[in-house]
Amino acid sequence: AVTPVGNNKEEFWDSLINGRSGVGLLTKFENSGFSSHVAAEVKDFDAEKYVSAKELRRMSGFIRFAVAASIMANQDAGLILDQEDRGRIGAYIGSGIGGLGVLEEQHKNLLTKGPRRISPLLMPLMLVNMATGQVTMQLNINGPSSAVASACTTGAHAIGDAFKIIQRGDADVMFAGGSEAAITPMGFGGFCALKALTTRNDDPEHASRPFDRDRDGFIMAEGCGVVVLESLSHALKRGARIYAELSGYGTTSDAHHVTSPHPEGRGAADAMAMAMKDAGLNVEDIDYINAHGTSTKLNDWYETLAIKRVFKARAKSLAVSSTKSMTGHLLGAAGAIEAVALALVIDQGVIPPTINYQNPDPDCDLDYVPNTAREMKVDAGLSNSLAFGGHNVVLAMKRFDGS
Repeated sequence: AVTPVGNNKEEFWDSLINGRSGVGLLTKFENSGFSSHVAAEVKDFDAEKYVSAKELRRMSGFIRFAVAASIMANQDAGLILDQEDRGRIGAYIGSGIGGLGVLEEQHKNLLTKGPRRISPLLMPLMLVNMATGQVTMQLNINGPSSAVASACTTGAHAIGDAFKIIQRGDADVMFAGGSEAAITPMGFGGFCALKALTTRNDDPEHASRPFDRDRDGFIMAEGCGVVVLESLSHALKRGARIYAELSGYGTTSDAHHVTSPHPEGRGAADAMAMAMKDAGLNVEDIDYINAHGTSTKLNDWYETLAIKRVFKARAKSLAVSSTKSMTGHLLGAAGAIEAVALALVIDQGVIPPTINYQNPDPDCDLDYVPNTAREMKVDAGLSNSLAFGGHNVVLAMKRFDGS
């Protein structure tokens, strides 16, 4: 994990269970003309720990995050790649926006200096698939590789699709996740123009407040999450540490509106039901949901409706929390770092809180694990990701029982 609350798995998890916010005032560019001045930026990230300075010149921000996270994920998994069939190891790492900052810089060159001053590296620095491309080159893996771009469901889509690649027998191991580095004048300004971002500029640390009555918009964030997925037989053969079993994947479309979720939560509800069916789980089996929980009026309300639609009377006894209250919204990387969080919840038996939950919204009336982490054994859980365009993705995980 490379996130606003930590640049590795340990820092990320420690921040989540201790309720530490990574949100602050925007520092990446002068922002006096913007309606929001709040962001969740990655701090003190040193890409040269993972890649040489020469190689970094061919990597924009989202690619650097992805390479670093993949190298850390490989180290954590204990894979000795020289002893593996590299043709059976692939990568599926997406980005919602890709190298937007590079495009902005080179567009200025075009306007001020002419077309001959456009960098020959523009395309490989900008293209969404280059996170996956660089990861495969850095790790020297030759199996199935691709990328997905589905806005805020990107990371979850990538993990779900990689899961199915392994299930159908085309790979033994997949590096999967999402990466984003789009806090740029154009990216940030675009979300300001949509009036999607918080304007709680005088209190940034408390600006991300999912499900709270006084929420007023999401906090744009950056970073990357990558998981190592393995077939069970491959993991057992090499004695891998198993955090959780990825067991179900549901993906649907609202077919409703370019930015607003379906007002009855249908698409999200159907994706949850699909993921549970794929996993062989019933509503009674689910202990925890890592909610999409963006801190926007409509998302939090409609996601709550979707959970009630699926779980009915059981909804009130579920633990539901939004780690975006601490990390902000990592856009295309959100579903990936939240999948990391869900796996760690199952492994560690602690549920991260929804911080900044101070004034309950009567329309959002579930157990959002307010403000303080909760020690609780979680045998099965869901991670919800919802996106502009009406995309819905749900990943289901359960505790690996050793069989």
